[in-house]
Amino acid sequence: MNTRAMTWRGRAGARRAANGSVREGAARAGLTARGVIYLLVGVLALRIAFGDGRRQADRGGALAELADKPFGAALLWALGVGLVGMALWRLTEALFGAVGKDGRSARKRLLAVARCVFYAFVASSVLAFAVDRGKGSGSSDRQSRDLTARAMELPAGQWLVGLGGAVIVGVGVWIGVQAVRRKYHDKLKFGELSPRARRLVDVTGVGGGAARGLVFAAAGAFIVRAAIAYEPDRAKGLDDTLRSFAGTPLGPWLLVCVSAGLVLFGVFSFALARWRRV
Repeated sequence: MNTRAMTWRGRAGARRAANGSVREGAARAGLTARGVIYLLVGVLALRIAFGDGRRQADRGGALAELADKPFGAALLWALGVGLVGMALWRLTEALFGAVGKDGRSARKRLLAVARCVFYAFVASSVLAFAVDRGKGSGSSDRQSRDLTARAMELPAGQWLVGLGGAVIVGVGVWIGVQAVRRKYHDKLKFGELSPRARRLVDVTGVGGGAARGLVFAAAGAFIVRAAIAYEPDRAKGLDDTLRSFAGTPLGPWLLVCVSAGLVLFGVFSFALARWRRV
């Protein structure tokens, strides 16, 4: 009886260890894939700032950039699979809890559900792009305008669009504040970081997170403006949002700073893939 119980416990422990390894692998693959997308979007936005606007600075443009490279199809599939891993990792957080003292709280679980849905959508779009190599895929700007127009046709659609835009603004502010406060420290394996690695993480985490938050907030503000004016065409996707920074009094230099920040966030995602506690 004791031998049988010990055998069962051993198998259960091995199963938990395997599940942990799968979860960790999915998380690290997902963070790496996210880093690639942000890095490419940032580089494309930098090209726009310096006068080369041939390719859109959004996820579609980033995927098209990858598709043009040697072994582009394989790279696209690897990126899509990595993002599937990201979605599955967030799903496990929703079901079983995340790392940290409040990882099992309802708030963290709901946040994990939202992230799971978001990354499942992103993964599906990347895999769809890989299947047909971008045929029929629209820009983020057109998709944003079309989605806003459809939402406005719903009952109380104008209010719903405005509320959605306000939520995105709030998410952007929250992302920026969390980055500046360096809240990501709570999730890192600090014992494995050398002083140089810690500086790298802080430079990329603060700069990249602040730029990412600014882009989210700006995109949300455009949606709110579209709702107030009842003009769906005023909504902007990622590409148009980034280009709008060049139209400010600071000119293209603001776009350069934001674009460099997105590149930093890509590098920060790679650092998380290496040192984040999962």
